[in-house]
Amino acid sequence: MSPARPKLAFVSTVFLQPEDAGGKIRTSNILRGMKGGAFEITLIAPATVEQTQAWASELLRLTDHFVAWRPQAARPRWMRVMDLARQAPVNISHGATAEARESVRRALMLPKVAAPTSSGGASNFDVVVFDFVHATELMPDDLRCASVCFTHNVEAEIFERHALTTRGTPMGWVWASQAAKMRRYEREAMQRYTRIVAVSERDAKKLAADSGRAEVDVIPTAVDLDFFSWAPPAAAPVQAPTVAFTGSMDWAANVDGVEFFLGEVWPLVLGQIPDARFVVIGRNPPASLQRQASATQGVELTGFVDDVRPHMRGAQAFVIPLRVGGGTRIKAFEAMAMGCPVVSTAIGIEGLEVEPDRHYLLRDTPAELAQGVVAVLTDASLRQSLSTQARQVVEQRFGHLAAARVFEAICLKATATHAERAAAGEPCAA
Repeated sequence: MSPARPKLAFVSTVFLQPEDAGGKIRTSNILRGMKGGAFEITLIAPATVEQTQAWASELLRLTDHFVAWRPQAARPRWMRVMDLARQAPVNISHGATAEARESVRRALMLPKVAAPTSSGGASNFDVVVFDFVHATELMPDDLRCASVCFTHNVEAEIFERHALTTRGTPMGWVWASQAAKMRRYEREAMQRYTRIVAVSERDAKKLAADSGRAEVDVIPTAVDLDFFSWAPPAAAPVQAPTVAFTGSMDWAANVDGVEFFLGEVWPLVLGQIPDARFVVIGRNPPASLQRQASATQGVELTGFVDDVRPHMRGAQAFVIPLRVGGGTRIKAFEAMAMGCPVVSTAIGIEGLEVEPDRHYLLRDTPAELAQGVVAVLTDASLRQSLSTQARQVVEQRFGHLAAARVFEAICLKATATHAERAAAGEPCAA
């Protein structure tokens, strides 16, 4: 009889399905890669009965057991504005209701928890992973096992970049205030964990410096190479030359980037390629962006789609015009894996170990971005070179199974560290 595997709980503040945002994609890829490995895994997240039933088969691909709490109803915008006066950043308290905290505490601390997607239960855990720093709000004060914070971004930096792009306006003051709150929150939260995981060396260094942690672990940004399969770029567009962008359009950084691209870059592209199309693939575009898109030639907002790949297959270029952001953009590797040449700002490609002018085109100003997009749309040899070399580097270094193995090793190290500290009578966090 094989020995029991150590038990890992993974706490998410959002239901991971459908995988329509970068954080959901990254987390789901990690869980799929870890399933059946060193740990017996329990995923703990908000979900309705209908969601649990509708996504039961996909949940079984991610986790051995699934424990849900009832999601919080969406709050009206006017109520969220009131959160600006709170001591904590606005995006921290959302979802961390008393019911959510109690549900997580019960799941982590009781000898057995229900498992809707399996016939068994899960015992007390050897390690608990909290997805994003926001999930720290759900950590019980009396947690008695190893803990890992999976940080997809340096959250304070996102606020700081918003403050920079809106400097001199009332929103600039709001963003700066939130940045200061988030910097303090991140620094304090990091002290509660056995180990911290970042998604790039750059983020790891910043988190270590900001929090005073001696060490922050790093996993590579990774992509499912089978799902995002490669196809050679067409020598010439079948229809109109097309540029694509993917991302959740209810995330402020994506909205800012697309608005910037439409206002300052796209007119320059149309000046050279009048029949060009720009397709924005992502859920919940705000009304302001919808108005801007409808007033701009050649622009389509798809809204939510079940599968981004058919829309990306029809594009000859993939643009990442971000001026604000944190962590790494998994959308870049998805496009590279599929063979769609990437044109990006420095922030759009930040933290990814790829080479400009070999794996993608690095362009920052409006004129540079327009030149890069036009070059890719009009030069078949450039498309072929970028497509081939980008897929090669993603295959060699950034497959999702490799990232999952690194994450698994970090969690095993966290359990060992916790055990050593507990045996020595030392504090089990930082």
